[in-house]
Amino acid sequence: MSGRGHPLYRDTGVVLRHYKLGEADRIVVILTEEHGKVRAVAKGVRKTGSRFGARLEPLSHVRLLLYQGRELDIVSQAESVEPLAPLLSTLDRASQGIAVLEAADQLALEREPNPQLYRMLVGVLRTIAARPGPLVVPAFYWKLLAAEGLRPQLDECVRCGGTEPEATFAAFDLAEGGVHCRACRSGTAITPAALALLRDVLGGRLNEALSAPESPATHEVALLATRALEHHLERRLRTIAMFERHD
Repeated sequence: MSGRGHPLYRDTGVVLRHYKLGEADRIVVILTEEHGKVRAVAKGVRKTGSRFGARLEPLSHVRLLLYQGRELDIVSQAESVEPLAPLLSTLDRASQGIAVLEAADQLALEREPNPQLYRMLVGVLRTIAARPGPLVVPAFYWKLLAAEGLRPQLDECVRCGGTEPEATFAAFDLAEGGVHCRACRSGTAITPAALALLRDVLGGRLNEALSAPESPATHEVALLATRALEHHLERRLRTIAMFERHD
């Protein structure tokens, strides 16, 4: 971590989650712009009248002054960068927000700077606040995988190398990381409409994809995004499992 020898440091971050510590304190997990994932003690925030407890709720985008500790840092100051209220204005927005927090939390490493992940998270939260469409979270998952070097192959069969129009793509194989033609097909079936949306998400037409109305194709892309991210993480996503239980 940068700043060794300078115990006080400033950074900006998004609060991913928190948990109780003692009677009045919390440990806050924050994805910061310059220091990666940081765990810090927020003293006294569970007391009535806490100076900055409300600014350290999950989904909060905050400017911080932190004191560097050996294992846990300490939050000295916290100021809101932008209001949290829009993300909590509807259940749909809050649910999408929590889903992207979990994904970022799983991919972020302790005290390992990842400014790209921070920028992606801030960007997707702003999109959710403004227009929470059916593909916002799935598109974020696909973009995360691409940033991890796991961009799926969508233009040729990953098994035989066949391309359109000679080859018709009919399936997506998570283990092989891309589409299969009809002759090679294994994995999950994919429709032409879903494949077109997925190409929009990863091919520079993200705004068009995010404007797509809810449809069987958006559901297909969303389910595939979840399974692809879970395949990479080698674990189920808690928020997605919770949504599925309530569907």
